[in-house]
Amino acid sequence: MPQCGVIHLPGFSLENSTRMHNRQFRARTHGLKVLITGGAGFIGSATIRHLIGQTAAHVVNVDSLTYAGNLESLADAASSDRYAFEHADICDKKRIAQILRTHQPDAIMHLAAESHVDRSIDGPEAFLQTNVVGTGRLLQVATEYWRALPAERRAAFRFLHISTDEVFGDLAADGEPFCETTAYAPSSPYAATKAASDHLVRAWGRTYKLPVLITNCSNNYGPYQFPEKLIPHMILNALSGKPLPVYGDGRQIRDWLYVEDHARALWTVLTRGRVGETYNIGGCNEQRNIDVVRTICALLQRHAPPSPERRYEDLITYVTDRPGHDSRYAINAGKIERELGWKPAETFETGLAKTVTWYLENRRWWQRVLDGSYRLVRIGTSAVS
Repeated sequence: MPQCGVIHLPGFSLENSTRMHNRQFRARTHGLKVLITGGAGFIGSATIRHLIGQTAAHVVNVDSLTYAGNLESLADAASSDRYAFEHADICDKKRIAQILRTHQPDAIMHLAAESHVDRSIDGPEAFLQTNVVGTGRLLQVATEYWRALPAERRAAFRFLHISTDEVFGDLAADGEPFCETTAYAPSSPYAATKAASDHLVRAWGRTYKLPVLITNCSNNYGPYQFPEKLIPHMILNALSGKPLPVYGDGRQIRDWLYVEDHARALWTVLTRGRVGETYNIGGCNEQRNIDVVRTICALLQRHAPPSPERRYEDLITYVTDRPGHDSRYAINAGKIERELGWKPAETFETGLAKTVTWYLENRRWWQRVLDGSYRLVRIGTSAVS
């Protein structure tokens, strides 16, 4: 296994050149203007809520509002005079260039992505377009914008690319958790397109000297998550009395990261991270899928009990496994804790309890989502066996 140390991208003189850049950047974080792509999505909206609610940053949200984009997740932030929304697709270079010229951001946080593995199995083309083509076009436009900035602003500019632990592929049960130097071995079309986007960002850092950073996170969960993902899917199916479909034997292991912890980590990396570096962000909460589902059932049984003769756990149904399903992901988040002082505030128990409570108390939000195109149906089984 490679050592989980600091990654130095070729082409960067980190010890000298970035020291000055970091000092300048941190000095300007009060009132910093950040352009966030995909800000109406799950992680993007959590990040915007954090920046508007907990920092003095100004935010420009750029989102194409596909099926998973929901501006209702930003209702509180949208009332701030430090928030602006631009309806745009990152593949549209002309439109993105115009937005950059208009808003003049000090940094870009790139979260826009197609992100659901099952959807990538059924329809990989959208993932190729957004995650690969879109990232490439955004990098081109961002580089042109950055080069035209005055010297001081150019030195302080950051491009933070948010990625996933799925780029590392399958991890053996006794394998060491993924670190920043783990080789990429993606299994799904989704993971492969995210790996490609990571490589593009690194290439722009090396070739064009664009001041980039990359984060790779573990499985996120929490309020406002689109209900095709495991945790909200199980909560809403259970409340509807529908089967709780568990892939295979349910023993697949994931490291779970509460989305508000992730938002804090992204701001930490943006404002304190070293140019050219990659940081893994994990929740330090490895759980088997079946245990996650059973814990959800127990929480719902306590807080929203069904009729006396029903138990939520009786709804668990084992279904055919997903094609190419990785058995385990686990993140070593030691680097971000050592170098930047971040660690998750929530345990899996506290985070999941908050999440279940939020869905119980915010039925209007998810009922409006379900009134749209999503109907709690299983996808991702159309691959040729």
